[in-house]
Amino acid sequence: MEFPNIDPVIFQIYGPIGLNWYGLMYLAGFAGAWYLGTSRAKLANSPFTEEQVSDFLFYAFLGVILGGRIGYVLFYHFDFFLADPTYLFKIHEGGMSFHGGLIGVIVSGWYFSRKTGQSFAVISDYFTPMGPIGLATGRIGNFINGELWGKSVDVANVPWAMIFPNDPEQVYRHPSQLYEFALEGVVLFLILYFFSKKKRPPMTVSGLFLLGYGSFRFIVEYFREPDDHLRAMAEIISMGQLLSLPMILGGIALMIWGYKKGLKN
Repeated sequence: MEFPNIDPVIFQIYGPIGLNWYGLMYLAGFAGAWYLGTSRAKLANSPFTEEQVSDFLFYAFLGVILGGRIGYVLFYHFDFFLADPTYLFKIHEGGMSFHGGLIGVIVSGWYFSRKTGQSFAVISDYFTPMGPIGLATGRIGNFINGELWGKSVDVANVPWAMIFPNDPEQVYRHPSQLYEFALEGVVLFLILYFFSKKKRPPMTVSGLFLLGYGSFRFIVEYFREPDDHLRAMAEIISMGQLLSLPMILGGIALMIWGYKKGLKN
């Protein structure tokens, strides 16, 4: 299958200043989350107003960008940072960590909880179903950028395999970005959307997200090419799998805790 060679830069004003598909996909993800959040805010008994939804998503946007970039540098390319500290700010070159972004959103939720007096559990369960929207658009951005590709494969066995233009080896590879788009984005969104339509015990929606994302990411890592400096480690367990294990265990623990608390109440 031929890679749709799309210019990652939509237009450029000067130097790194301009608009690229990667950034636009992040904005599209937050627009989708805003639409879903404000739509739910209009329903009866919603814990948040439309204005509060917009406020939280602004904080979450900052958390995703700052946490995602810092996490990517620390988890995957700390050596680049040591050689050139300005690498941290070269976000236009791509490179965001979901796990770092998740930490940033958790911090945003804690701050929003302190500001509004609303419990963290209510905030987390309300906004968690919107997360996969951003995950889906972000993976499309990775695909357009031709980055984070999959492992090499025989195209006779995987006819949808592609040769990515930025790949120095120029071999057919799994389009793992699209696998993540489908699992972490579309499938996970549908699971959370329908699960959260009914009232659930506290933190169970959040727990299901952690369990679902961690499991899907763990699976996709088997098809995703590790960074060169993490290749030896990936023969045992990849960095993505290592970071996903606490999410899986934490998700299970949250769901057990939530349902036990729900039964008591």
